[in-house]
Amino acid sequence: MRKFIASLLLLSFVACAGPVLAREENPFITSKEIDLVKLLPPPPANDSPQTKAELSEILALQAARTPEMAARSQADATEDIWRFADVMGVKFKRDQLPLFAMFFQRVVDSEGAVVDTYKDVWKRPRPFMYSDLVKPVVKLSRSGAYPSGHATAGTLMGIVLSNMVPEKRAEIMARAAEYANNRIVGGVHYRSDIETGRITGTVIAARLQARDDFNSAFDAAKKELRGVLELGADPADNR
Repeated sequence: MRKFIASLLLLSFVACAGPVLAREENPFITSKEIDLVKLLPPPPANDSPQTKAELSEILALQAARTPEMAARSQADATEDIWRFADVMGVKFKRDQLPLFAMFFQRVVDSEGAVVDTYKDVWKRPRPFMYSDLVKPVVKLSRSGAYPSGHATAGTLMGIVLSNMVPEKRAEIMARAAEYANNRIVGGVHYRSDIETGRITGTVIAARLQARDDFNSAFDAAKKELRGVLELGADPADNR
């Protein structure tokens, strides 16, 4: 009987604990603080010359897409800071950087908290929804295409990370640009989605730098990162 009761209690605990294990988003900033309607032009109309030209670019990339390009775009479909590992080196690992990991999760959460609202405002169809000639190689999404959340997140992460490690700014920002462009390679975004995503990511980064909660978390994450990478103090901090 005791074993039976213990089993019931265990099952009850597991059933209750399930939802608790889900991670809650904790952005630094949301769409309440940034009005993209005032910042960005509306997306090109579906039948506009610009959309047709952007579709032609997608189809040209699709024709030239190699298995390596496809694999790279598939890997970059993940929205997290660890996609910059090929630039940052072998010590750039989640298990060595707990403060840094928590900080950048909030940075990525901020992208979604700003952009998702406006994707629903503009509701631009994805390229594969507009033309059946487009054959995506990444996971499909039917949320609005404009602006690109991945391009926003990649730019935002790149700016913040390069501010922590200015010694690698050029490489980090080049990687951020590739990360964004891989959404076109993958067949799920137009060029204008990417361009406005980069603008949005830059604006979010600038707004975050004016927040005390962001700056205190940034300083702690930066110190941890530079210590793990054995870079020492940032020379700019002594100016």
